[in-house]
Amino acid sequence: MSRATYARLAALSLIWGSVFLWIKISGYGFSPAQMVLIRLALGAAVILAIARAKGLRLPRGASIWGHITVAALLGNAIPWTLYAEGERTGSSGVAAVVNGSAPIWTLAAALLLTTERRVTGAKAAGVLLGLAGTALIASPWNGAGTGSGSSILCFFLGSISFGASFAYMGKFLVGRGIPPLVLAGGQLTVATGILVVAFPFLGLQAVTWRTDSVISVIILGVVCTGAAALLNFELIIKDGATVASTVTYLMTAVAVVLGALVLDEPLGWTVWVGAAAVLAATGLLRRKPRTEPAPVEPVAPRVGSTTAES
Repeated sequence: MSRATYARLAALSLIWGSVFLWIKISGYGFSPAQMVLIRLALGAAVILAIARAKGLRLPRGASIWGHITVAALLGNAIPWTLYAEGERTGSSGVAAVVNGSAPIWTLAAALLLTTERRVTGAKAAGVLLGLAGTALIASPWNGAGTGSGSSILCFFLGSISFGASFAYMGKFLVGRGIPPLVLAGGQLTVATGILVVAFPFLGLQAVTWRTDSVISVIILGVVCTGAAALLNFELIIKDGATVASTVTYLMTAVAVVLGALVLDEPLGWTVWVGAAAVLAATGLLRRKPRTEPAPVEPVAPRVGSTTAES
């Protein structure tokens, strides 16, 4: 890989890996719904501005927007709110590691949607290894080790929602000739609308105006959600989806290190071993049979991402 590729990969890994840190700090002043609404609105504004500057326009058609709405719900509104809620009492590092298990749930959802018709030995091993790793991370026999039971539940439900969104977008949105930035802009716009509707029920708590929280939520929206979409788009176009997929591994490591260094989060041996298992499982699940051409993978939104995948 060229130096430019390494630079793009390092920058994106750092930006997305820092998402969990910014969520934690934003939560000191904002409720989960408030944080996610601000993040979505800022991210949508940045991406739509970039798309417009590139001469791109939002898609038309009720069917497309129906699928985008489902993707926005599964890939943004639900998981981002769950992760924000979980980090109120849970560790940002554990959140990042659990987020890495999303490919397990993507495979499960793909099987239900019939976009994945057979499971290879490597993928079966990946599922089993990933489940074992997530069990270690949760450590139900040692509830004090990784955060409250409710925070762990939020992380896992958020990861399942992410995984389902990847499979859904792969079946209904990928391959329609819509640029990832356009899908990202539309998806974040719809997700913003969903949070606006939910806000009277979830977001009316008083805001604690802390400088660190305000700065963090702005970074979440403008940098981690908006600008990162363009960087990820360039990485895929210029360096390929395979290179871009390595961000999954790197961002998890970045998040765990930042949580330990900045937030002084203790991480026991079960988290480290579980993280290694989850990352190994992700590698197995992304592995393509040598006898088959590798399909173009959808670019789907995770905690730090915004497109399908972006």
